[in-house]
Amino acid sequence: MKNQEIAKVLYKIADILEIQGVEWKPRAYRRAAQSIEILEEAIEDVYKEGKLEDIPGVGKNIAKKIEEILKTGHLKYLSKLNKKVPLVLQKLMNTKGIGPKTVKLLQGKLKIKTINDLKKAIKQHKIRNIKGFGIKTEQSILDNIKELVNKKRRFPLKFVLPIALKIRNKLKRLKYVQKVDVAGSVRRKKETVHDIDILVATKEPKKVIDFFVKLKDVKDRLAKGTKKASVKLNNGLQVDLRVVDLKNYGSALQYSTGSKLHSIKLRKIAIKKGLKLSEYGVFRGKKQIAGKTEKEVYNKLGLKYIRPELREDKGEIEAASKK
Repeated sequence: MKNQEIAKVLYKIADILEIQGVEWKPRAYRRAAQSIEILEEAIEDVYKEGKLEDIPGVGKNIAKKIEEILKTGHLKYLSKLNKKVPLVLQKLMNTKGIGPKTVKLLQGKLKIKTINDLKKAIKQHKIRNIKGFGIKTEQSILDNIKELVNKKRRFPLKFVLPIALKIRNKLKRLKYVQKVDVAGSVRRKKETVHDIDILVATKEPKKVIDFFVKLKDVKDRLAKGTKKASVKLNNGLQVDLRVVDLKNYGSALQYSTGSKLHSIKLRKIAIKKGLKLSEYGVFRGKKQIAGKTEKEVYNKLGLKYIRPELREDKGEIEAASKK
């Protein structure tokens, strides 16, 4: 399982606990999530080595929860928390102007339980009268609710592709960029897409990320880390950037391109061959035997190279395995 997915679960636990008024546990879960987010090694490998508790912020209890997620794909503890805090309240935290403390405050002061309740409270100017809020905060929350409602908006490929290529070309011109590709559903040439994924190989990730978040058409910086960043463009498109080492580029490109079902099938093939496939490469034990290019990744799995537009779990793997 991807490191980011484990981190996401821990962040969600922290948010729900904070809504419930728990004092110190949210901080512990967030610290563990942050450590896993920037972890260079795959979390699965750390677990197999019995070193989960060596990760900063990961104690015995959190380690057990990570183990459960890795083994079963879900976490009973999170399921229990979800029952205590309605999903509609959790969705409120997806808006940029609202965090766990704000949700707790709005729920307590105004009995807000849904997005519509929040809109109604804003329309009646109830939020601006709460201590610590104001007219600007009220309007900011309203603006971000609109973004939340529209976040599943899909864009035609013919609209997105030129934008994606323009960003790719700007990054390509940087002297410290070794390789760069558009990935995701744009690379698979889907008719409509949610966002743009860009993958870069470089020895200087900080410089690439700093350049990326300052691109001319960026309206908002959504996230900025040591290996990835996300921005919102003026036209509403979200662009996600990830930087990797050149030795992992092919496997990272395959993983970032998808589709999800296609990647799952490839991992199953790897397991049958006694190998491990991840976004970091193809491994036999701890030794990486492929990963620099997509072609060698597919070849090590006994497959011919599969074009991105065919990676949709529609018999493409079966066709590629025929010699």
